[in-house]
Amino acid sequence: MKRDYYEILGVDKNADETTIKKAYRKVAMQFHPDKNPGNKEAEDKFKEAAEAYEVLSDANKKARYDRYGHAGMNQSGGGGFSGGNMNMEDIFRHFGDIFGDGGSPFDQFFGGGGSFRSSASSGQKGSNLRIKLALTLEEISNGVTKNIKVKKQVSCKTCQGSGAKDANSVTTCATCKGSGYVHQIKNTFLGQMQSTVVCPKCHGSGKTITANCATCKGNGRNLEDETIEIEIPAGVQEGMQLSMRGKGNAGQHGGGNGDLLITIEEKPHEYFSRDENNIIYDLFLNFADVALGTQVEVPTLSGNVKIKIPAGTQAGKIFRLKGKGLPSLQQYGKGDQLINVNIWTPKNLTSEETAMLEKMRTMQNFKPNPNSGEKGFFERMKEYFN
Repeated sequence: MKRDYYEILGVDKNADETTIKKAYRKVAMQFHPDKNPGNKEAEDKFKEAAEAYEVLSDANKKARYDRYGHAGMNQSGGGGFSGGNMNMEDIFRHFGDIFGDGGSPFDQFFGGGGSFRSSASSGQKGSNLRIKLALTLEEISNGVTKNIKVKKQVSCKTCQGSGAKDANSVTTCATCKGSGYVHQIKNTFLGQMQSTVVCPKCHGSGKTITANCATCKGNGRNLEDETIEIEIPAGVQEGMQLSMRGKGNAGQHGGGNGDLLITIEEKPHEYFSRDENNIIYDLFLNFADVALGTQVEVPTLSGNVKIKIPAGTQAGKIFRLKGKGLPSLQQYGKGDQLINVNIWTPKNLTSEETAMLEKMRTMQNFKPNPNSGEKGFFERMKEYFN
């Protein structure tokens, strides 16, 4: 079971961005692989801290985590939704935001020579793709699989992403001698320190292209349409963002693919509105039905059901259908359907109907009750519809 993100960083839920960043920096320094070579437990805690920081440093992700916990961050299926889970490449790419352009203090003091840092830096990761996906309440209620066509950068099939015309068009990089990295000398308060960085000439590939692929013009990627199958879990909400790791634009020079980020939109419904996991339905009845009582059929997300309207039901009365709302994203039951009773008043009356209503107006049961302070039926209806 995953530990609580706040517990991992040692902060409380009210911690601000600066406090969270400071706490992550402390934990990352403690468990950094270069400081703990070969220590699997330290490596796991290093990854755990990075995952916690990725979520808590993002206002939207943090709000979703506070509300749904880990279930809201890592919905998986089919396409492999990912919340806070990160690989070592992601972690080191984000280090620049925490420790500055150097990536990490260990680049200066330990030469950046850890195997994790070296393997993480080669190539340029592809950019993320963002799409909006509009869903009906029925789709949100049950979960749905969508096939979405997106235009994205994909690895060139002619050169398999190398960008070279053929095998003879690829030579060893003269700058890094094929290693993909070069050494730099930096002046620090401890004196001159050597660090290892990605080769600026070959971008970490260790190869130089002498003749470009005719299809991709040396880019290694082409812009194409791709159909992606997306599995949406039941219970998502408007504005929620899901991600599919590796489904974004292809990387270059051996870099990994970006992610596909999906923002959820809810389509307006013909009958229902939504309040959290509850479904709201406005039921319009005539005066005779509420005065005498009746049985009516109302729609729900899972089909029509019959409900009993007791005699004397007042406008504004709310009936509750337990479990007829939307599921929780954490799979802890469903919301309810709330049925709001409204009185329908006809506008065009016949002379016979007018005479009947005039007679009803004089009846004691339709006059205000002076002892209860309640207004009579007609007075209430005038206020309701005016």
